[in-house]
Amino acid sequence: MTPLHPTDYATWLADLKTQIRSARLKASLAVNRELVLLYWRMGREILERQNSQGWGAKVIEQLAKDLRAEFSDMRGLSPRNMKYMRAFAEAWPVEAFVQQAAAQIPWFHNCTILDKLKDRATREWYIHKTIENGWSRSVLELQIETAVHHRLGAAQNNFARTLPAPQSDLARDLMKDPYAFDFLGITDASSERTIEKALTTHLRDFLIELGVGFAFVGSQYKLDIEGDEFFIDLLFYHTRLHCYVVIELKNTEFRFEYTGQLNGYLAAVDDLVRDPAHDAPTIGMVLCKSKKKTMVEYALRGVQTPMGVSTYRTTPELPQEISALLPSMEALVAQLDAGDHAPAPPSPLA
Repeated sequence: MTPLHPTDYATWLADLKTQIRSARLKASLAVNRELVLLYWRMGREILERQNSQGWGAKVIEQLAKDLRAEFSDMRGLSPRNMKYMRAFAEAWPVEAFVQQAAAQIPWFHNCTILDKLKDRATREWYIHKTIENGWSRSVLELQIETAVHHRLGAAQNNFARTLPAPQSDLARDLMKDPYAFDFLGITDASSERTIEKALTTHLRDFLIELGVGFAFVGSQYKLDIEGDEFFIDLLFYHTRLHCYVVIELKNTEFRFEYTGQLNGYLAAVDDLVRDPAHDAPTIGMVLCKSKKKTMVEYALRGVQTPMGVSTYRTTPELPQEISALLPSMEALVAQLDAGDHAPAPPSPLA
């Protein structure tokens, strides 16, 4: 009698599951692509008729009403969504770009990009990064709010000299400056250990900020070197670079000795942790409260291990137009020194 589960059944079942998941993903992507293209074509026709025939905004209200009467089971035919369709077509007048890029991400991702960004090149950048990294809508919103397009690839480093291409380019493009740890809810006065513990407590948010490919290995990772114990603040493995990444947190301005300490840790991880047959050389990153560019350049000049230096912030940055209106610390101190009876300065927001 044939056994109910032959020996290769588990393998066959796993293969079928993979095929089904792949087919479902392709089907959902195809549906999304067709939906986004439909919305773009509808938006283009609305634009063309409004421009050529002088129709006002009320035509959208009427069109939405008539289409919903015919397609009552179809979502997305509201006046609000049709205005997004028109804005979408206006933002991307060339259908080829829509097919190749914009239609590869969900519709409401496109709406988020239209809402939050005005510059065409910046919009394109976020579309391509969403495709590359598979950002959810909430992650996309977070990346836009923290202006990741200005921060990504901005960390000072020696990768071009210490890593082979194309790994050096990939490593450079993965590093940010500054890193936004706003989600921690702690002040800049917090100690390094407090920040480190908070980062591991909020590990999901930390990994999102680090970017795709970072896998957490441990905090205060112990290295035993001839009986002496040393502890790495944070150790990660990067699945795209195929290497360990050592991160050292410093709650001060950058100092020369930080690269020396990191250099020792990188050498130790390469010897004691890394598998030379499978892992690329270990990369290091010093995250400090602030830095002077020239000092970092001098510190990295003679270092032969791959490392970068970046900064971090633990509180959100105020919009520039608001922060410009706030009094400086010197003005506040002068006001306090003047005493309680000094007249208050007029509010710039009045």
